[in-house]
Amino acid sequence: MVEVVNLISVWLIPVMLLLIISTAVFRKVPVYETFVDGAKEGFGLAVSIIPYLTAMMVAIAVFRASGAMEALIGLIQPLLAIWNVPGEIVPLAVMRPLSGTGALGLTSDIIQTHGPDSFIGRLVSTMQGSTDTTLYVLTVYFGAVGIKKAGDALKVGLLADLCGIIAAIVIVMIVFG
Repeated sequence: MVEVVNLISVWLIPVMLLLIISTAVFRKVPVYETFVDGAKEGFGLAVSIIPYLTAMMVAIAVFRASGAMEALIGLIQPLLAIWNVPGEIVPLAVMRPLSGTGALGLTSDIIQTHGPDSFIGRLVSTMQGSTDTTLYVLTVYFGAVGIKKAGDALKVGLLADLCGIIAAIVIVMIVFG
């Protein structure tokens, strides 16, 4: 099973890129020009979202500095112990919806401590890819288009993150457990 997962992980992205480019060429889409136009639009969008990013970064810093993250981790860790899930994933599970950079830093620390081929290394890598930075997405994209009421989207996004975390735990336990 591990060999199949490794084979898929090596070939999935190159095959997807080839498929996308082949489809564009087949449909006579000017691939390079379309890419450049998208990059131009992306640059303008990046400049327009700076205020939203700044506000989000300040909120994350306050959340961490206030001790709220540690308190939340203390509540969650005993529940995970019931299912033999390592408590080291709790900070990542909390940080991932808040900050991609912070979550990547936590993932890197855990992998450096336990190794990339350890159970926990594979678990945090899978969690990193199975969840999204929900608050970042809501802040940036909703802010860019002027959406002010994001309550339902926040609930659904956080629920999707929870499902991604649970799925990562279950799948890694089945495949690598």
